[in-house]
Amino acid sequence: MTSLNDVMGKVATVAQAEGIEPAALRTVVDVESGGRAFTTIDGKDMPLILYEYHVFYRYPGLTDAQRSEAVNRGLAARHWGDLPYAKSQQARYNQLSRAAAINEQAAYAACSWGVGQVLGENADWLGFGTPKALATRAMEGIEGQLAVMLAFIQKKKLRDELATHDWRGFARVYNGPGQVEHYSKLMRRAYKKYSGQNSVSPEDVDPVSLRVGMKNDRVADLQRMLRGQGFHLLVDGDFGPATLRVVKEFQAEQGLTVDGIAGPATLARLEALSGVGAAVE
Repeated sequence: MTSLNDVMGKVATVAQAEGIEPAALRTVVDVESGGRAFTTIDGKDMPLILYEYHVFYRYPGLTDAQRSEAVNRGLAARHWGDLPYAKSQQARYNQLSRAAAINEQAAYAACSWGVGQVLGENADWLGFGTPKALATRAMEGIEGQLAVMLAFIQKKKLRDELATHDWRGFARVYNGPGQVEHYSKLMRRAYKKYSGQNSVSPEDVDPVSLRVGMKNDRVADLQRMLRGQGFHLLVDGDFGPATLRVVKEFQAEQGLTVDGIAGPATLARLEALSGVGAAVE
């Protein structure tokens, strides 16, 4: 499995070739994927994916018969959240394979791909032609994944925000208007790490982490995302013993520090897997 250092080394190389500050591009990769670029499927390094049931359902090239078949097989749903996400990458690739047997392009369109979590349905808009072509490019190592992510950044005209470290502006477009404060704080913190700036300003004092004893809407959001990953948990906005147990289970499953605190790394991984703030056109 490719290490974090290997991934970030290649990110720096691609950034320099593209005329982008390496620390800035590393920042985005870190926040969007936690620096994890690959999973092992059938002995091969493959990009991380998230299969979106509602995207398969709405794919314009799908026939009514194909849509009905996919719904009956648990591979399509009318609305986001109607079905829980598969927990493992192997299960998600299995979904992709089963969906491709119904409609290949719809299946590749329904997945978000790689470190940028760019949906395959953006393929034509980004210049890749078909969803499968975008997916194929993402499968060509970290360079392929970055090519897809950079195509999205370019199309959204976010190069200036990267160059000026306008993380609020970047997050507003890339992650969506509802996640600006959360993602911009994560990006400021990550940029300080990758640019070698060690000072911490008052705005960087941890407003992100969720832990036992907290009761608010963000805890409820955390619980919803954990439920979406297949964990059994009541959504009540109360970070109690049950939520603590599930957070620890999720952290252990993902190879994160098992401390029961939903901090930046845990939230970033969970949101990437849940498709929250994914690069969706």
